[in-house]
Amino acid sequence: MEKMLYLVWKPETDSEKVFRDRLLGQVAPRIIDAGAHHLRVGVVDEDVTAATHLRIEATKPPVSGMVSVWVDTSVRRQPIEKAIQASVSRMAGYLVTESEPIVNTRHVVPDGQRTPGMYQVVLLRKPPRLNYEHWLEIWLGSHTQVAIDTQSTFGYRQNVIVRPLTYAAPPYDAIIEELFPAEAMTDTMVFYNAVGDEAKRKRHEKAMIDSVVRFIDFDKMDRIPMSEYTIKSWR
Repeated sequence: MEKMLYLVWKPETDSEKVFRDRLLGQVAPRIIDAGAHHLRVGVVDEDVTAATHLRIEATKPPVSGMVSVWVDTSVRRQPIEKAIQASVSRMAGYLVTESEPIVNTRHVVPDGQRTPGMYQVVLLRKPPRLNYEHWLEIWLGSHTQVAIDTQSTFGYRQNVIVRPLTYAAPPYDAIIEELFPAEAMTDTMVFYNAVGDEAKRKRHEKAMIDSVVRFIDFDKMDRIPMSEYTIKSWR
């Protein structure tokens, strides 16, 4: 079993709603018909407008969504890529290995419905100052627990990119997926899991930033709030 991630950009003429509805109503069924065992769609839409101030955009234009697909083999991915390509202005595909330190058991919804809250997608590039092994050791090792301890996430996935699957895909090294309560879009106390305690919020925010700067250059990363839809769950 292999996991593939496809970053997608909407056509300029599409509104966010039109693009979302096309991904969910047209693209997703074709991907399932092409053999996907598990499928999630993330997309920027009106449900995360309140989180616009959280966006960090190193990639121009910024991505509009992400399609997560699990298949028997990425070798036979062409029908899936054809289904996506027909409805986007651009796509970038990657084969990844997934680690899931926090499995979403709090807000499990029926297939096709939106996961409550905010789905935060972070695109990472390894800073030149670190070798690859050290970078992974910091991120997947010591930082993971810091992220869990200081944020209100109820879902957390870490995807290490194995190789690009599409031509001219941006050279990202990893993609993070995080699920936050809806209130985290506008309330930093909720975001940093410190409701009612300003001193705790400051401690958590400082601990998170101090940890992140060890392995991320902020001017090279993207952070895009999206909505998550599980189209086909594991059976």
